[in-house]
Order: sequence, then C-alpha cells, then structure tokens
Amino acid sequence: MSENKHILITGAGSGIGRATARLFLAAGWNAALMGRRAEALAETAGTHAATLLPADVSNPAEVEAAFAKLPRLDVLFNNAGISAPAATIDEISVEQWLAVSNTNITGMFLCARAAFRMMRNQSPRGGRIINNGSISAHVPRPGSVPYTMSKHAVTGLTRTLGLDGRAFDIAAGQIDIGNALTEMAAQFTKGVPQANGQIAVEPVMDVTHVAEAVLHMASLPLSVNVPFMTIMARDMPYIGRG
Repeated sequence: MSENKHILITGAGSGIGRATARLFLAAGWNAALMGRRAEALAETAGTHAATLLPADVSNPAEVEAAFAKLPRLDVLFNNAGISAPAATIDEISVEQWLAVSNTNITGMFLCARAAFRMMRNQSPRGGRIINNGSISAHVPRPGSVPYTMSKHAVTGLTRTLGLDGRAFDIAAGQIDIGNALTEMAAQFTKGVPQANGQIAVEPVMDVTHVAEAVLHMASLPLSVNVPFMTIMARDMPYIGRG
C-alpha cells in the first residue's frame, strides 16, 4: 500500500529530514524532498527515485511552485527548522529572530497551508500533516528565545490544524524530538549549558528512531491520530529540566 502513498518532507537535505526521507523511500513511499540545496536533496535520495523540490520554505512563491508539482499528497512531514546561537534576549539581533521565525513559523505555516488546501480538494480526500515540534515546544534551554518561541507556535499550529482538519479528513500531529544525533545536535556530546549554569554532556539517540516514529504516525489510517508524540534519549535532562 505504501507504494501508492505520497509524502513531502521539508528540510530533507540533512539531519532528521534526511534520515526520515531515506526510511520512507526504502519503505516504498513516493517521496518528494524539499530543501534549499538541490545537491543535498540528491544526496539524500541516493539511488532511490524521488521528486526533488529545491525551495526555501519561507518563500511563498517557491512553496506554491513546489506543491504544484505533486500529483497528490497523503502526508506532509513539516520538518524544516533552524536555530540561533545561544544568547539572552537583549543579545539577540532582530535579524536573528526574523531568520528563525521566517523558517520555523512562516515556513511551517506556508507548507501546512499548501498541504491542507491540496488534501482538502484531492480525491480521495484527506491526508496527514506531521509537524516537527521539539522538546523546546514544552520547556526551553538557556538562551533560546527565538527557537523556543517558534516551537511553541508550532504546537498552536498543530492543535488548530487538528481541529479544522476534521471536516476534511485531515489528521494533524506533532513529534517532539529530544537529542537525536544529527549535525545540529553534535554539541550535546561535547557539553551544553544547563539550567544551573553548568556545562554537561547529554545523552543522544540514533536519528533512525525518530524516522521510524514518523513512519509509524504516517502509516496509521486517517481515522486514527497521534496528536503529540515525544521521543528522546532516555536520560536527557528533560523530565526534571531546570
């Protein structure tokens, strides 16, 4: 059945997006890979046939053009995101804030908007939108105002999509990920600031476990939904953070 299903994965050129794309391709899904760098998308796809959609998720015209190339859409993994260097709010430039919010909030909105419209109007109707939240959608790390604000916004998006989507057979869920070992998370293995002011190494997990969790969510029938899933390295300082 998976060979007839279509998924679009944003941020597919690296990290969680790359790992997830490769798993879906190996499982026989028709996968469209979106990211800013065409060469990185091609590297993700490897020998698998995939639709490569070089685009910036924060650019409305590029998002619309990318979605217009899809024959249908069963699942959107709304994954693209960036962070900013750790700093207190008074040390964060407006440019840094705008860069994070343009990708993590506006980009999520634009892709969810295009997916919702497509799923609502296609036949058979419906689909699933899975947003990449974060542990930071629940609790912050020190010096993370732009990223934490953006991920709290993603939670609001997920909840509203889940409500509005019911009438159109659209399910919406969120996966909140903690310490998956990617390039972005490599610093956890060297030591990162803690709430008590110390620097500590944190446990990490193989990013494949995240990809498998997304595949599970995506494979459910549309009558079933996982509104929120948290997956994390067991011993990371989340339960009890602070």
